[in-house]
Amino acid sequence: MKAVRTDSELECPGVDAGLLARGVSLVTLPDGIPEADFCEAIADADLLLMCYTPVTARVIDAAKKLKGIVKYGVGIDAIDIPAAMRRGIPVVNVPEYAEETVAEGAFALMIALAKRLPEISRATEETGWIWPQQRWLGHDIAGSTVGLVGCGRIGRSMARMVGQGFRAKVLAYSPHTDPDELKAIGVEPVNDLKAMLAASDFVSIHCVLNDETRGLIGRAEIACLKPSAIMVNVSRGAIIDEEALVEAVVGERIGGLGLDVYSVEPLRKSGHPMSALFGRDNVILFPHLTFFTHEAMRRLEEDTLARCFEILDGKPVTIRSTDPRLRMQKTHVAFA
Repeated sequence: MKAVRTDSELECPGVDAGLLARGVSLVTLPDGIPEADFCEAIADADLLLMCYTPVTARVIDAAKKLKGIVKYGVGIDAIDIPAAMRRGIPVVNVPEYAEETVAEGAFALMIALAKRLPEISRATEETGWIWPQQRWLGHDIAGSTVGLVGCGRIGRSMARMVGQGFRAKVLAYSPHTDPDELKAIGVEPVNDLKAMLAASDFVSIHCVLNDETRGLIGRAEIACLKPSAIMVNVSRGAIIDEEALVEAVVGERIGGLGLDVYSVEPLRKSGHPMSALFGRDNVILFPHLTFFTHEAMRRLEEDTLARCFEILDGKPVTIRSTDPRLRMQKTHVAFA
């Protein structure tokens, strides 16, 4: 058996060791590998593990022996699932390993911006001390209004942290979630995205990226934000119109911004659509690492290996995700 794992920069020693221990021949590929080279590497592979690298129809068609695709992570927007289904190749992700972890990351970005931790820390390092001048005033989360765009697993964890934990009023624009379910956890469902953005002191994005959510937060939506509003995105960069977002930050029409994801990754200090955001006191740029903790990676590696072994053993692969793009699969899958 041969397995190919893309995005070798994301170190997964437990996964690699587990596959090798099963006698699997493992090839790891770097981020940004050309599609032609990817096709060549996967031509005789039985198993593909991917995280960020696009798995196109051309790549899938080149993999004549492929028995399954495992996304070692959550988002599946980089996989051409219809192309895989045409070949009868199951696609599975690992949806539950970092729900609390990523929510904690989003909250960390939010509270750091609310308390102006990065800029005050930098100023203290430069001058040795900061006096309580008006320019350093932060904001409380308690008593504020937090708007969530998407309230699935991660969004609900975030709602609990800011609502039950910090006594914020929590709104959610989550059109595919039962409103009664949201109310039961203390979240007020909102049908009008623009109205929610206008009412929110903090906005945190937690929806999946698909055709419906791509560009969901556009120029008109960004214009609805309060000038003091703080926005956090730990979901996918393409959910926001990033050009309009940069303009809002540069034009000082938003209070703070915390990003862990970008439509073009990796981020670069120059020559990138978001490069203008570097060096700004009210912006935190995180390198898609809110998921990266000891505990989450242990869960990720265990679940990834379990799915890999199901595929290699010829068993139906367990789909735990509720994403309809995965649950529409008909062959070689079992739904949990």
